[in-house]
Amino acid sequence: MFEDLVRCTRVLSIVGDILKVRAGNVGLGDLAVVENWDGERSLAQVIKLERDEVSLQVFAGGRGMSTDATVRFFRHSLKVTYSANILGRVFRGSGEPLDNGPTLSAERKIDIGGPALNPTMRLLPKRMIETKIPMIDVFNCLVESQKLPIFSIAGEPYNQLLARIGSQADADIIIFGRMGLIFDDYYFFRTQFEEEGIFSRVVMFVNQASDPIVERLLIPDLALKVAERFAVDEAKRVLVLLTDMTAYADALKEIGITLERVPANHGYVGDLYSQLAQRYERACDYKSAGSVTILAVTTMPGNDVAHPVPDNTGYITEGQFYLHNGTIDPFGSLSRLKQQVIGKVTCEDHAQIMNTMIRFYSAAKQAEQKKAMAFELSEFDHNAATFGKLFLDRFMNLEVSMTLNDALDLCWITLAECFEPQELLMRQDLIEKYYPKQSTAHTM
Repeated sequence: MFEDLVRCTRVLSIVGDILKVRAGNVGLGDLAVVENWDGERSLAQVIKLERDEVSLQVFAGGRGMSTDATVRFFRHSLKVTYSANILGRVFRGSGEPLDNGPTLSAERKIDIGGPALNPTMRLLPKRMIETKIPMIDVFNCLVESQKLPIFSIAGEPYNQLLARIGSQADADIIIFGRMGLIFDDYYFFRTQFEEEGIFSRVVMFVNQASDPIVERLLIPDLALKVAERFAVDEAKRVLVLLTDMTAYADALKEIGITLERVPANHGYVGDLYSQLAQRYERACDYKSAGSVTILAVTTMPGNDVAHPVPDNTGYITEGQFYLHNGTIDPFGSLSRLKQQVIGKVTCEDHAQIMNTMIRFYSAAKQAEQKKAMAFELSEFDHNAATFGKLFLDRFMNLEVSMTLNDALDLCWITLAECFEPQELLMRQDLIEKYYPKQSTAHTM
């Protein structure tokens, strides 16, 4: 690959992993190779241009680097391998294979980055991605071409949730991008995909905690570019799973500090919103082609939803899943595009069931508060409390797996076990059609 190098210069200074050189005709994002005095070579990327002074982030780090090192530039940014042969493969943040599989040197290479698709070429989202997780499919549908974060805190089972979504989602291809991953988590995801028998349609881009920080910044671009090509060239329905976007933002912050940029809120870079939006806006339903859907974990330091990363994310995305106490919180979660599919591509009772179940779960939480404060509970309160326990076990438990239609049927059964038809306050035609004929209300 070194035959394409076009310019030679020498290092002016080394600050951490950042090398500064003086050069001309260099573009932002261009790749370079740094050759140290002992002949060791390392890739680097241009991250700042100031007149003829060029700042590069060295992939392997600046430790042991000498100012006598030689820097030679490519005329292009990082490229990623794209073909059907990358399915079932694992790559580093540099785009190089991590799994010791067959070489891909003869495969097509494509530039990462570039502008998002013209909005006039996008279709209005109207198809659902079924995940077999009731708290998603029934109450906050994941819609094709949607961009949704999973807001969580450290210690919550967001890795398990993401792995289950990837294993069960109704998508053609799963693109998995992980930033700052410890080896145990990497092994968990790979083993999970293999055991579920879906690894042959998965592409993994992995940056481990011990890997260079610049590769952490490249993971979303690599994953989204490959997803885009599968959607456009092969009309595939692609689901992109990214975790953790807070680690991505922290990497931006660290590089910003090294470059002595003026920090913004909580020390993050001033263009954090633009950096996040540039990635999330890759979600798209293409005309006469496939789609790219993005689901990304965003951890909230201190469980603070007003932290700059989740706060900026909320302005970009179309809702969020809020992972709380090991469950997807029905009150904190939202899918703004669910109305595009509920009752249109799903069953006619979906909207009514969704609203009724949440209404009664809210009543169950109120009954819990009354009981905790030693108030006398009415018969309705007792029924609502029973409903709340059933709702938690049958729907909120992340181990539960069932199709959407099965989940809707179970919703009717659960309602019938706790309430009479007249208590539901639903459309009468739906009650007559779906309410179980042999009501089991008040028999538990």
